[in-house]
Amino acid sequence: MQFKSILLIISVLMSLNAMAQSDAKSKKTADKTAIKKMCGCFEVGFNFAETFNYSSDSTYKPSKKKEEKALEWVETVEEDDNKLVLQHLLIVGKDDKPYIVKHWRQDWLYENTDLYMFDVNKRWKFVQLPQNQVKGQWTQKVFQVDDSPRYEGSATWVHVDEKSYWENTTDAPLPRREHTKRDDYNVTIRGNRHEITEFGWIHDQDNKKVIRESGKADIILAEEKGYNTYTKVEDSRCKAAQQWWKKNHKMWGKVRTKWSEVFAQNKSLELHNSVNDKKLFEYLFDEDVKEVEKIIESFVKK
Repeated sequence: MQFKSILLIISVLMSLNAMAQSDAKSKKTADKTAIKKMCGCFEVGFNFAETFNYSSDSTYKPSKKKEEKALEWVETVEEDDNKLVLQHLLIVGKDDKPYIVKHWRQDWLYENTDLYMFDVNKRWKFVQLPQNQVKGQWTQKVFQVDDSPRYEGSATWVHVDEKSYWENTTDAPLPRREHTKRDDYNVTIRGNRHEITEFGWIHDQDNKKVIRESGKADIILAEEKGYNTYTKVEDSRCKAAQQWWKKNHKMWGKVRTKWSEVFAQNKSLELHNSVNDKKLFEYLFDEDVKEVEKIIESFVKK
């Protein structure tokens, strides 16, 4: 009788384990479906407004409210069971003569433990998370227009009440809209929420502008709200971006491969701001660029 009871317990445990594995697989599929819904052709509304400031300077001036619209193509350029790479391409100029700007890139990695966390200036700290901490989670890795690192964070995709969203808070460099205009803070603590909607998706942000100095506590200078809407439109409207990527994807594949080699060293990273008075994107955006590997290496501090 005791032997039969043990067999019954084993059977129940095996059944529960099989159910758990099935649920995890279904959840992962739902996660990937949500991520891929961020691909396609979108009318984008970029909206940012400073909400609070804590400066002791009576002459402090908040950042101007930003409202812009654009057309953007987002394409899955790499995919396997545990990884999705989404490239954003901005379409600017007149409809009959569009100009394509290689925009930001977001990689999604399942149960990833290796992250490059932004510190300050052009420095990122390599961090390894425990495996149990990232179970069921996806890391979002965001990259600059030149595919150098920007910010990263790990969190769980949530599917509840007919909503699908992912949210995380992490340190990041100043946004592109500010880094040439502001020098009174040097870190952005980004609260990011990606939510899939009936019309497309939303990138909702609650950000803190932070002054960070070595050996001192961070000082929050101000806060801002970001609300970027991606409204799905016909893919044909982004034909120019699709054609541009077909022409240029091999070169940018080399760039990603080289950066992957840099990141695979699994050690903290610091980059030069410029080399010979040129930014990295200025080298890589040159139509006649050659030896991209050597160019990228020249920006990595030894």
